Amino acid sequence: MNVVFIGGGNMADALIGGLLKSGFAASQLRAVEVDGAARRRLSDKYRIECAAEARGTIRPGEVVVFAVKPQQMKEAARFSGIKDNANLVISIAAGVTLATVAGWLGGPNLAYTKLVRAMPNTPALIGAGAAGLYALPGVSEAEKKQAETILGAVGATAWIPDEALMDAVTAVSGSGPAYVFWFIEQLAAAGESLGLSQETSKKLAIETVLGAAKLAAQSTDSPAVLRERVTSKGGTTEAALKAFEEQKLAERFLRAIEAARDRGTELGRTMEKE
Repeated sequence: MNVVFIGGGNMADALIGGLLKSGFAASQLRAVEVDGAARRRLSDKYRIECAAEARGTIRPGEVVVFAVKPQQMKEAARFSGIKDNANLVISIAAGVTLATVAGWLGGPNLAYTKLVRAMPNTPALIGAGAAGLYALPGVSEAEKKQAETILGAVGATAWIPDEALMDAVTAVSGSGPAYVFWFIEQLAAAGESLGLSQETSKKLAIETVLGAAKLAAQSTDSPAVLRERVTSKGGTTEAALKAFEEQKLAERFLRAIEAARDRGTELGRTMEKE
């Protein structure tokens, strides 16, 4: 399998690095990046072929990964030079539906069918990402495996049965790292307010979240069961959890996730009109 990345930003960098570590040869990977400095950085770092523009450079059968920002996707797709269904195309542009991408690729006279939409997240930068994927019916099982191989090079993957749910994926795992960072920030700040030093509080907060996540990942028990095991009746943990309940934090958190999902849907509709 040969892969060309349209866009050479952080996510393309992570995916290229992950694929090379998983056994791909540098000759199997290419990148298209308009910015000269970014193009040279990728070329020097990974020794892969890099081009300034996609038109005329995409080869038949090559998997094309659009690793550009949503607002750049329209121009990147229209000027990619892709004219038929000879290439599997993967888009990681948040909020942009595959129907919109198909229109940008082929215009009104071409129903582009070999499309996969993926929503990775920033922990992919250290090989610990999580990505949701959705494929159009025209994508074969072999091509789905190709998409899974590419995104799986930097973390876990999960196939989503309905593209409408990709906005939920964006809200949960795409934006999720920011929620975790926020929680670490608040936990550390709380420690400081209780008298711990900034350094100690930050260390304890980060290691606690890291350890709890590892335990949840390795355990066969649900997070709810693991939580219950830490919560002794009449103890300190129960006191904190009761305060969470009194403040209705679970309901407020759900509202926040719904807001992220709704914003993703709104952005997608905006893109469709362009």
